[in-house]
Amino acid sequence: MLIATDAWRPQINGVVHTYERLASAAVEFGVEIVFLTPSDFKTIPCPTYPEIRLAVPGYKYVLEHLDVVAPDAFHIATEGPIGWMVRRYCIRRGFPFTTAFHTRFPEYISERFGVPASWIYAIERSFHNRGSGIMVASRSLANELEKRAFKPILPWTRGVDTAMFYPRDVRRFGTTSPVFIYVGRVAVEKNIEAFLKAKITGQKVVVGTGPMLDELRCRYPDVTFTGKLTGQDLAEAYASADVFVFPSLTDTFGIVLIEAMASGLPVAAYPVTGPIDNVRHGVSGILDQDLSKAAVLALELDRDKVREHALNFSWKTTAKLFIENIETAIFSREGRQIPGRRKSSILQHMRSFSKF
Repeated sequence: MLIATDAWRPQINGVVHTYERLASAAVEFGVEIVFLTPSDFKTIPCPTYPEIRLAVPGYKYVLEHLDVVAPDAFHIATEGPIGWMVRRYCIRRGFPFTTAFHTRFPEYISERFGVPASWIYAIERSFHNRGSGIMVASRSLANELEKRAFKPILPWTRGVDTAMFYPRDVRRFGTTSPVFIYVGRVAVEKNIEAFLKAKITGQKVVVGTGPMLDELRCRYPDVTFTGKLTGQDLAEAYASADVFVFPSLTDTFGIVLIEAMASGLPVAAYPVTGPIDNVRHGVSGILDQDLSKAAVLALELDRDKVREHALNFSWKTTAKLFIENIETAIFSREGRQIPGRRKSSILQHMRSFSKF
């Protein structure tokens, strides 16, 4: 199977993390995944977001490369230059493919450039609806996309490494007051200032990097900005806090939510897509239109129950569902036989997905 993605290392985000873990977990099911990424091409900086590099793929190279790889199935992860090139290749060659809706580009582009989100949704709908299925991480987003005439929708959840993220006795940010932490891109589309302006008593910590980092460091000198953290450093940062504050209004899932919960960290967030799908209100977090209120109430939640809720998410389940989606959309619906060398018991017991 080939996955085409415009998001790849050195970027650190949910899309990159998801596909890296998917590739590892899929091996157990007898599925080999290869990637077509920006590392295969020349790149240019993304406008207004230079740390993200956009590939400049030539269609001739893509054509020759894919002809050599000759994958049994195609999945397009992103709607960037690589995604469009592979989509073109599949349509011209008559190969079915699946896509995934990871990012609310219409809202992001509208926020940054003032372009009506409806225009971008029209382009996105054209992109995705030529495929055999659109993988979506949350029920609420699926419902929204169906109302916008995206189809067919396939459910695909996410996982968390509970051996990496777990409660531990560490306090990187001191012990004198409650610690409220945010992890993610430091960018306007993340609505991060809703957290920074929240009226809560305690220490605020921001983990991550992005185009607003320097500006916010100057404007909020009392906030601790750690920059990028990964691995054990990131896991200890989660465990050192008391509440994870998630101010985003536009995320489609929020892997950081389940990383925080796996660390025993209750979530404070708005009742929007992502949090309403993954956080159990009153158990693993508090969802409220008043983010300050949610953060304060989240302090009272049982961290053991928060951790218990996070154990429902696994990368093995994520890989199983992804493979079943591919089999349903590309092989079963197209009347194609599953490649023998990649069959496994899990692929021979398919269930049908039409809606969540």
